[in-house]
Amino acid sequence: MVTKHEQILQYIESLPVGDKISVRRIAKELQVSEGTAYRAIKEAETQRYVSTIERVGTIRIEKKKKENIERLTFAEVVNIVDGQVLGGKSGLHKTLTKFVIGAMQLEDMMRYTDAGSLLIVGNRVKAHFTALKAGAAVLITGGFEASESLKKVADELELPIISTSYDTFTVATMINRAIYDQLIKKEILFIEDIYVPFQETDFLRANETVSAYHEKNVQTLHAGFPVIDGNQKVVGIVTARDVIGKEHRDSIEKVMTKNPITLTMKTSVATAGHRMIWEGIDLMPVVNDNGILEGVISRQDVLKALQLAQRQPQQGETIDDIVKNQMKVSQEDELTIEFTVTPQMTNQFGAISYGAFTTLLAEVGNYALKNKKRGDSVAENMTIYFIKPVQMDSVLTVRPNILDMSRKFVKMEFDVLNGQVLVGKAMMMFQLLER
Repeated sequence: MVTKHEQILQYIESLPVGDKISVRRIAKELQVSEGTAYRAIKEAETQRYVSTIERVGTIRIEKKKKENIERLTFAEVVNIVDGQVLGGKSGLHKTLTKFVIGAMQLEDMMRYTDAGSLLIVGNRVKAHFTALKAGAAVLITGGFEASESLKKVADELELPIISTSYDTFTVATMINRAIYDQLIKKEILFIEDIYVPFQETDFLRANETVSAYHEKNVQTLHAGFPVIDGNQKVVGIVTARDVIGKEHRDSIEKVMTKNPITLTMKTSVATAGHRMIWEGIDLMPVVNDNGILEGVISRQDVLKALQLAQRQPQQGETIDDIVKNQMKVSQEDELTIEFTVTPQMTNQFGAISYGAFTTLLAEVGNYALKNKKRGDSVAENMTIYFIKPVQMDSVLTVRPNILDMSRKFVKMEFDVLNGQVLVGKAMMMFQLLER
């Protein structure tokens, strides 16, 4: 049964792109409370098919596909630069293909400005009119206003004119940063990217018997199945361990594991992998907000996805990437890693930050285990001793030493030296990812 929350989300998604949305309108048209309407609109904003702008309101925008996630809408640009929309509000849902900085002669500027562009420029009125006629939106820097005639043209062409108090350089940096962040998000795999959907998922019902499990097991060779009730809600999970020694006529409800750990579409694959390792789970149901089964994910699916992601070229650089790029193997026989402390890794005192230091040790540990042909691993806990501060541009030497290794766990210690001086020690426990 579809809930009111889901009905509102479906209704919002069915609205034409560019439509204005309000809590009062949703509450009135769908006969729900304003609180329910507000929560659904906020969820739609999280799912990125509406955008809320101060002094403008909430508008329906086109939901981006993952391959186009780095392309910003003009509505998003308004929020990024703390802007004010002076005209062309009906075009805020449109997506910009590129932005052009208007720091040149008008004729040269127009060579780079075309339909779908965003021209970033100060109070150059002629450039504003010319850009709009070329099909581009205009972002006026320095807090300057626009003439009424310019606003009228923007409204007619449905191309936004945005004003911001920031200067041109700052605005360009802010937009670049937003696109860069989007590139990082684009690289992150979510459950929705790899899950097996409900239509292809094998499942059991709570009122079936163990014999139904054995039939499914023979047909599919799968060892585990989600268990659902009459409303398709996940109520349990049943695996080979649960049915060992049980009678064929025993009910699934009696033998299943109740209240299983579940995932949502927006859970990252890395998070799912960690949960599976720590909990010792091979199969996890994927559900919506109401616990309705959407599909399943297996440990094998997660491992394949993580390995594939590692082989892809990186477009956006995270702190982890920056740390990895500074690591160099100086000795192969007795593994030693050299590492240079860059300005991005320092705290307000100019010394290496705790976060960068921790990431360094975890990455060195992972490298040491792969060097021993032990595959992927997850750092489970760590104890770190900062003996001396490490300044920017220092070259550190990290020596990992495996103390104990079992089938699932590895205990490792680290010595960190700056020249000949010991600056840090650590003890870490890693859990190995079983294949």
